[in-house]
Amino acid sequence: MRVVIAEDLTLLREGLIRILQANGFEVVGAVDNGPSLIRALTTQRSDIAIVDVRLPPTFTDEGLRAVIDVRTYLPDLPVVVLSQYVEQLYARELMSHRAGATGYLLKERVMNVGQFVASVRQVAAGSTVLDPEVVRALFTHRSADPLLRQLTPREHEVLSLMAQGRSNAAIASRMFVSEKTVSKHSSNLFTKLGLDPSADNNRRVLAVLAYLQG
Repeated sequence: MRVVIAEDLTLLREGLIRILQANGFEVVGAVDNGPSLIRALTTQRSDIAIVDVRLPPTFTDEGLRAVIDVRTYLPDLPVVVLSQYVEQLYARELMSHRAGATGYLLKERVMNVGQFVASVRQVAAGSTVLDPEVVRALFTHRSADPLLRQLTPREHEVLSLMAQGRSNAAIASRMFVSEKTVSKHSSNLFTKLGLDPSADNNRRVLAVLAYLQG
């Protein structure tokens, strides 16, 4: 699997390269600024990008802007965005662009190599993966939304775990319930969020997006 990395901190960038290479990824580009990221993604055939939100020269949202710009040309490119802190505005803006699978993780998650690599693989495979802290902050911010108020506490928990990219089996294990119970909660929350069954849409992803965009 071919990956492009954009991270301005040399130690973290080199660490990401080593982690990914050790786990079977081919790093085809490793850059430290937005323009170089755009060049790398448009000239290298990559399967996924791992991008810091804040890149030189202003260290505001260059990484995020570069990702959004590139998706004009590469709409299906999976992207994992790394952030030092939970930045709700950036998370919502990133997720509002529905093209391409997306992950939003705090940088500290890289320290858990197994979990980090698993998240990268999930996004590359087409899943939406949000850091648990990002999910918690977003749910707190959106707790007054009329659609979300319809959800039971258990349905909220299922949606939160979905946003973290967990499968039904993983959710069932985390909640100490059966997969059948998780499927029931999932079906109920899909209905409450107005997500009808469709062969063309991934309702798990759309449920998270509906929450972020509502």
